[in-house]
Amino acid sequence: MTIEVFTAHRSLLAGVAYRILGSAADAEDVVQEAWLRWAEVDAASVADPKAYLVRVTTNLAIDRLRRVRARREAYVGPWLPEPVVTAPDSGESAERADSVELALLVVLETLSPLERAVFVLREAFGFSHAEIAEILGRGEPAVRQLARRARDHVRERRPRFDVDRRERRRITERFVAACAEGDIEGLTALLAADVRMVGDGGGKARAPLRELAGAVPVARFLIAIASVEGRRRFLASIGAPPGKEMDLEIAEVNGGPAIVARLDGRPVTVVSLVITDGLVDTVYLIANPEKMSRIEARDASGSA
Repeated sequence: MTIEVFTAHRSLLAGVAYRILGSAADAEDVVQEAWLRWAEVDAASVADPKAYLVRVTTNLAIDRLRRVRARREAYVGPWLPEPVVTAPDSGESAERADSVELALLVVLETLSPLERAVFVLREAFGFSHAEIAEILGRGEPAVRQLARRARDHVRERRPRFDVDRRERRRITERFVAACAEGDIEGLTALLAADVRMVGDGGGKARAPLRELAGAVPVARFLIAIASVEGRRRFLASIGAPPGKEMDLEIAEVNGGPAIVARLDGRPVTVVSLVITDGLVDTVYLIANPEKMSRIEARDASGSA
């Protein structure tokens, strides 16, 4: 019975941990530790297993986030969240898709661990202030203050998506075509004048070590890496044998369409676009091979 109860709530726990940590690998470690804690208690003595498990998972995730932030500060180049495959239009995952957008997770990185946990529990999973206070072992007035501060912070910094999913996919397809064809004018026309590009190679794959800004610099960089020579250099940076080529596809990643580059079926790069007023205003490029594990299955539904 202990295993069945935990399994019934595992997806919820993984979703909470991933949103707090921004890393599927760290979230899986937290969920595994929560299972070990759960296996040690007398399940019959726990009045509300869901509340207990969420409390354990949340506090483990907060503790881990405090530890891993030091590593992220020493990271080579910008650090971006680990991408995960998500279901396009089904049930709970679709309802919570907005809360796993890469752009939002990037903003959540600027919150304190406690603010982030409160925001995730309140905004993504609908827990009441009283429930969150119980989870965190804090007074409800303090939780309300944390929630308000986190919400205001996110509202000020979160990108505004004002196009529907179909339009986002159409623009993403045009973006891919312009890059593949070396059409710098066509690509520049899709980019906002003040577009930003943030790359995460983690020192293990070719990616910009600093943020690029402006339509022309970003377009030139994208055209360069999409060229034959650019692809060759990228593949060499990840140790691919000479003569290999990458395939591109548009997949549902973190609640929206994203470009996934694959080598022999294995994902090597994910590109996610933030689109505002019909133009791309941010390009997130994730190439660190250690962050590709949750993009492995083409048709996976994910657990975020």
